[in-house]
Amino acid sequence: MNTTFCIFKTYLYLIIMNKRFSFLLLFLIGVYGYAQKLIANDTVTRVANIKNTTNGNEILFTPETPILNQIAGAPKAFYTHYWEFGDGHYSTEEKPKHTYKKTGDYEVKLWATNNYDTGKPPTTRPKKIAISEITTEYKDIASMDEDFILKRNREPVPDEEMVIVVSYKNPKDYTTNGKLYLFYNEHQYKANNFELTDTRTYHKEKNISAEGFAFTRNIDDDGTYLASSNNKFIETRTFSQDSTEKTNLPLTVANSKAFYKNWSLLEFDNMQPKEERNVFFSLKTTPEMLKDTSAIISVRGVYVPDANYDNHKVKDMEMEIVTSHDPNKMSSNGTFMNYRLVRFKTLKYKIKFQNNGEGPARTIRLETDIPEMLDKSTLNVLDMYPKCDICPKKEVLYSCLDTTFTDSQAIFTFKNIYLSGSEQKNVKEYDSTKGFVKYSIKFAKDFHKKKTKSRTAIIFDKNDPIITNYSTTRFLPGISIGAKVGVNSFSDLNNSESYFFGATLSPYKSYRLYWQVELMNNFHNYNTQTNVREEFIQDGAQGFRFLQRTTTNNSFKNIDWDIPVLLRYNLNNYIGLGAGLQNTISLSEKQEQSVLVEQFEGDLTDSPPFSTKENTTNETNSFNNLRTGLLFEATAGFARIGPSLGARYIMNFEKDFNYWQFYAIWKF
Repeated sequence: MNTTFCIFKTYLYLIIMNKRFSFLLLFLIGVYGYAQKLIANDTVTRVANIKNTTNGNEILFTPETPILNQIAGAPKAFYTHYWEFGDGHYSTEEKPKHTYKKTGDYEVKLWATNNYDTGKPPTTRPKKIAISEITTEYKDIASMDEDFILKRNREPVPDEEMVIVVSYKNPKDYTTNGKLYLFYNEHQYKANNFELTDTRTYHKEKNISAEGFAFTRNIDDDGTYLASSNNKFIETRTFSQDSTEKTNLPLTVANSKAFYKNWSLLEFDNMQPKEERNVFFSLKTTPEMLKDTSAIISVRGVYVPDANYDNHKVKDMEMEIVTSHDPNKMSSNGTFMNYRLVRFKTLKYKIKFQNNGEGPARTIRLETDIPEMLDKSTLNVLDMYPKCDICPKKEVLYSCLDTTFTDSQAIFTFKNIYLSGSEQKNVKEYDSTKGFVKYSIKFAKDFHKKKTKSRTAIIFDKNDPIITNYSTTRFLPGISIGAKVGVNSFSDLNNSESYFFGATLSPYKSYRLYWQVELMNNFHNYNTQTNVREEFIQDGAQGFRFLQRTTTNNSFKNIDWDIPVLLRYNLNNYIGLGAGLQNTISLSEKQEQSVLVEQFEGDLTDSPPFSTKENTTNETNSFNNLRTGLLFEATAGFARIGPSLGARYIMNFEKDFNYWQFYAIWKF
């Protein structure tokens, strides 16, 4: 109160003394206050609270979440929920009811994910639940259709926490001891995408150190993106996992460690037949996580049911990096590709969607861009949800997926289906309202090394389309080494003979504009212009005058290094242009100078000289004659890779050293 009064008094005084200054001060105070308000608003962390209603050992949990900040133009924002009950069980319902088996204290955790919201997900403090009596009989209901499943609570966003649930079941008819592996952080990405912050176990699983393993990075590129499962988070049918039982455990572990930087190993004991267990891994996504929001990353789980045998199962779970939680998304495994090997690569795309309506969708249409470098005729649908047959050519009444094409699009149409809406009554699982199409496609016969962008318009029945993000493909620069040989033509030098050979370095098969660096070994023999000087000499002793002519010749034998740096532009597959700078230094220079002195009687040189004297000197220098110039060139042939012929003009900043260069080059 006193501070406010003092400011008010000061302001009145300033009004009297200087009105202009006072208005400026008032403006600055207002701006400062507004900035403080913005800072305060930006730094306030949104919090979700856990509310519960207790009835003995049966608890009803209710989330208390903050108001959502709707993304403009997106479908209605909503929360999805993931609960851990502190006893090894979990739920994805909004308001789950859980029955505890034993008395005791349990720590309940909640992760609320804000879909179509502009802010970060709210944080939630764990809540202690005390169970003092058993009033409701506990029934352990089997829920796993497979022996080994990987799930996650949300897609990875840089600098956020996510949870991976590893569920495993004893398929044997006897008690077993076994192992669980979780591999993460792929070697192909320079920065780590995840940091393992917590592992929550409930059946005395032991964390075993796996440090000091020597690995190799040799692994098939096709193993980068394997099918995955997400079960209740996006339905068991949403992703299919490779559940084939494997028998060579050392090979699987070695290959996994060659592909992933980090791993966690757990050992478990006394698992009863058909018993189901869950392990929860908290992963903090790093700020350096790959920023490409159309990229696919993965984690891998390996389950060894019985440690006495090498029989095991492998699951790879794909995840799309996002900047905000949007169920409608397009992603690709073509984030960064090697252009040399791309002929052997099949691109895989995945289009995810969610029905946010108040009723079920009967027809879903996905209008997907197909870049011109891809061959639409090679498109193959790998998987989809809702799961259905591929439509025949005739009209049918059963559920099916139809694929048609335009000049620049592939159109996937789910016909006669039922996909629940997230706002529909009696729909408890938001993930049951999601679907996807996964397809592969190959490159066309002739395509250029350039970035592509694709996105999808998603249309539910007759509603307005929802536009996804752009899914991009990029090529690694690659290196192209070229062999170059040719001759130089110096018009201002006498008896010039010059030839060279060397190497070039440039990006592999660039599309239009690219850089190029060269190193040329240049052999050059030449003579400078003959210098003739005539003068009259008065001989004082003899008393007569005579004409003296001095002729000077210089010849050079040089070994030069040329280092051009230039920008090149390919007009098409056959014609290229370039311009840049060139530095030349003489690695070795041998100079021979010949001086001939002739003396003639009288004032003319018609008669033979009465006196002749010739002197020859030799001089050798190293690393001298640094010369710099501009260069301009054109090539014809195979501009991007292979052989071509070229002509280059070099304008040296030194007199008499402008010249033409004619060469042949072959890029590899």
